Amino acid sequence: MADHLDRVPVRAAIGLGTNRGDRLATIEAATWTLDDADGITVVDVSGVYETAPWGGVDQDPFLNAVVLVDTTLRPADLLADLQATEAAFGRDRSREVRWGPRTLDLDILLYGDVEMDTPDLVVPHPRLAERAFVLVPLSEVLPGGRLPDGTRLTRMLQDLAPITGIDLHVRLTEHPGRQRIARPAGPEGGAAWLAGDTPDERGGADRSGRV
Repeated sequence: MADHLDRVPVRAAIGLGTNRGDRLATIEAATWTLDDADGITVVDVSGVYETAPWGGVDQDPFLNAVVLVDTTLRPADLLADLQATEAAFGRDRSREVRWGPRTLDLDILLYGDVEMDTPDLVVPHPRLAERAFVLVPLSEVLPGGRLPDGTRLTRMLQDLAPITGIDLHVRLTEHPGRQRIARPAGPEGGAAWLAGDTPDERGGADRSGRV
C-alpha cells in the first residue's frame, strides 16, 4: 500500500499558468488531471484570469488560475507529481527561457501551514507577494486569508496597487465540459480552512503558511 494512503490530507493551493496553445483547454484539462491524480482531490477552483506576462520577457498573455486541493502527498511528492503533469502537457524545462513562455506551469503556493526551504522546493512560494496574477485568484478561493505573520492577502494586494493587466477570462462553472466543482461551505479563508480545521478548533486563530 502506498505510504500516502495512511496520511491525513493537507489542504494546499496550486497555481496554474499557460500562454501557449489552447490556453483555456490546458487550464481546464490540467485541473481535472490533478483531480484524477492519486492522493490529490481538487476542492475549489478560482476564476481563470488573462494576465500580462511577468518578468520582462516579450511574450503572449497568460491564463492563470488557482486550485485548492486536499492531498495526502508530502510536499516533495506533490512537486514531483506537478512536474510530471507539466511534462505530460509538453513542458521541457531544459529548453525554457526563465520567466518565458510556458505550455503549463504548476506551482505549490501554500501547503497547509508548512514552511520549508530546500534546494528543490520553497513553500510557501517565495515570490507570491510580488505576483498579483497569483494573489488575485488565490484571494478568491481563500477570502480573508492571512500569512503566519498576520499579513492579509488583501494587504499584499494593496501593496501592489494599482493592479493592472489582470482580467477575468472565464469561470470554469460557465464553460461547457466536465462536472464543475462547487466552492464548499466553510469559514472565510485563512489557515484554519487551508489546514482543514475550523476556527473553533484553533481558538479562532487565522494562520497560514508564509508566502
